[in-house]
Amino acid sequence: MSATIEPTVNGVRRRLTVEDDDLLLDVLRQIGRTSVREGCGVGACGACTVLVSGRSVSSCLARAIRYDQAEITTADGLPEDDDVIEAFVEAGAMQCGYCIPGFVLMSHELLAENPQPSREEIADHLEGNICRCGTYPEILAAIESAARRRSQSGVPIGETT
Repeated sequence: MSATIEPTVNGVRRRLTVEDDDLLLDVLRQIGRTSVREGCGVGACGACTVLVSGRSVSSCLARAIRYDQAEITTADGLPEDDDVIEAFVEAGAMQCGYCIPGFVLMSHELLAENPQPSREEIADHLEGNICRCGTYPEILAAIESAARRRSQSGVPIGETT
């Protein structure tokens, strides 16, 4: 059965026709959000992570029909000068880059909840994300760097530079 939903994706209100069983991942890909990726298809790797009203969602498990009127952010909707992305680049926190959008969004969620996380708190928050290239030390360093920068610049919690 088809239904029309109207989520806001990366700040743009969309009117989408979806089927009851359409996954949010597939619908976002169909509208050109290429940073949302299927890694495992069972919500265990984090490659499909999006933020809905600032909270992480595994879009490979989420039925799109449930996201009518939702505020959805994908990594490709972040500003070019996003502080977390800049920290990832500077730390060399990527090789193939496939998993990085999910890690970036999870980092935003974490830093909004806990602006000065310890390394252990960062690792705990990211435990559902998998980097097959093994850049975990660099990812941890990037998040620590982003937290330090936000603290030093006075950026309000939950916002980017």
